[in-house]
Amino acid sequence: MSTLISETRLPNGMKIFCLQKDEAQLMYQEVQNYLKYGIQVKEGDTVFDVGANIGLFTIWLSKKFNHKINIYAFEPIPDIYEVLNANVQRFIPENFRLFACGLSLQPGNVKFTYYPNMTLGSTAYPITEKAEIDKLQEISIANFQHFPAPISWLRWLPYSLFSRIINHKLNTAFQGKEVNGKLKTISEIIREHQIEQIDLLKIDVEKSELDVILGIEAEDWKKIKQVFVEVHNLDFRLDKISKLLKDKGFANITVEQEPILNGSDIFSLYAW
Repeated sequence: MSTLISETRLPNGMKIFCLQKDEAQLMYQEVQNYLKYGIQVKEGDTVFDVGANIGLFTIWLSKKFNHKINIYAFEPIPDIYEVLNANVQRFIPENFRLFACGLSLQPGNVKFTYYPNMTLGSTAYPITEKAEIDKLQEISIANFQHFPAPISWLRWLPYSLFSRIINHKLNTAFQGKEVNGKLKTISEIIREHQIEQIDLLKIDVEKSELDVILGIEAEDWKKIKQVFVEVHNLDFRLDKISKLLKDKGFANITVEQEPILNGSDIFSLYAW
């Protein structure tokens, strides 16, 4: 196992492998928001975890339902996939299928930007403008009270020091490196594994969400019962995805913005 991998204990007492301890606490807080509104999972269901990262949603969900659900987890960044695999082998290897690839609108290969200091932001569509980081700093400072306890104590520091720390963390976080990744489509996976139903399709892929959705062929939409998507609202993407899902028969769509993301272009979309 890579020497970069460490361990941390989550608020529920579970000890997991991770790359960044503070980030793991943030992810644990985030994954529990996927099952809200009309989104429900029960024993025996099949879940696609697209953008699985180190596997916290997958592990949390499987433990919640006594390991009696079937999970297909997708993570294209090699270093992150290594941690995902380690966590799955530690907790629940039986009902998992892991894929070292991303999902998109067509199969192929792509260069991802991997951010070792903030793996959650790793993406095929990297930040290229300083103004984007400045905006993230502004949002992070404004919403810091919503961060998990291991991080949120920083807000009690004098503002000038607090601001400098956040600025340093973000500039460090977005020091990325290119890695090669493989892409498949959801419909490819459905065919290859003869999947009859996807009870929950969860998509959290850092600006690639529309690509993932466009990789679903018309005849496969009837197999998908519920969708959670983290949407980066670029070029009216939130409206586009909402309309597409309505056109595919999802009668209920709810959109919200987590308090930690207030003022950003990132929204959570629930469809069922």
